[in-house]
Amino acid sequence: MPGSPILVLIVSPCMGGYGGLESFVLAVADGVAADPNIRVKIIFKKTRDFLPQDHLLNKIELSGLQVSFCSRSSLELWREIQSADLVHLQNPCPDVATMARLAGKPLLINIINHTKGGGRLHQRLWKLCLHLAHQRFYISNFVRKTWELSETPWKNSQVIFPICKLSDLDPLPFGERTGFLFLARWVENKGLDTLVEAYANSGLDPDRWPLRLLGDGPLRSQISARVTELGLKGVVMPGFMSEQEKAEWIRRSRFVVIPPNTSEDFGLVAIEARRLGLPCLITRDGGLPEAAGRYCLACEPADVNGLKRLLLQAAAMNEAEYISLASAAHQSLEDELVKPEFYAQVYANLIQALSPKN
Repeated sequence: MPGSPILVLIVSPCMGGYGGLESFVLAVADGVAADPNIRVKIIFKKTRDFLPQDHLLNKIELSGLQVSFCSRSSLELWREIQSADLVHLQNPCPDVATMARLAGKPLLINIINHTKGGGRLHQRLWKLCLHLAHQRFYISNFVRKTWELSETPWKNSQVIFPICKLSDLDPLPFGERTGFLFLARWVENKGLDTLVEAYANSGLDPDRWPLRLLGDGPLRSQISARVTELGLKGVVMPGFMSEQEKAEWIRRSRFVVIPPNTSEDFGLVAIEARRLGLPCLITRDGGLPEAAGRYCLACEPADVNGLKRLLLQAAAMNEAEYISLASAAHQSLEDELVKPEFYAQVYANLIQALSPKN
């Protein structure tokens, strides 16, 4: 690409914490920044309850990327959009989408979260802003259908799995893996209570099939009390840990269990598990089956007996069956994820397609 590097402005709403959306934005920017033809800047747009947390600020500092925070619909945000060559927006925020089109900028919108629809003005406005995008990428087909309300995508809409920072550890040899692992924030609708009941009802040998419950949250006291009440052996609850520690716990397990009943938009834990060579036991919840891929075991959400059957089915697998399933889950992931250079090419193509013809 001749001339000066193009300036891409990645804009994302932010509550101040470091979650999946912030991780995605930093991962895309980090990958694209390696292209000498692109200069990238991140704007985290402060939400109403914005409160900056050290975890996010530390991640930003370590990234070395150009990042700033702006208020909604602000003059500062307008000036940043005017100076960019292309705007890459996370979710169809009306202020950013409108500013980008008024400024005549190519607009790519990543839609991360599903919508429940409805006729409220706020919801209608956000859906209207989808039409302002020159290109739309949805995190899952489940999310796309909640917005577009059609089996087939609109023109210029695609399902693109999110880029995320994955562990650089290698999968552990199959014979060194044991038990089941759950990893999520301990909140309602993540299915942790269903999993504890299913595990208790399964009657599995706790020495051969331990259950590791990673993470923390408001339900810790409730879950701990229930584990004690049921007299469960083999249940380990190590609490919060670093990314490296989580990856090590994942790869030392035989299966990852992801049992939400909350209309998950996607399911990054499933991607992390597959990257480390583990198949998943999941519920058919939202976009989670897309993230877990074809090589998983699934039941309906909030179904204790269904999840118990999955645990028993997984435990009954012989070594050859397990190796086949785990290998397929791992290897198929390579074809489903895009690399950072994908976005660099998308940016260049959008700018070229929308530039005035001589």
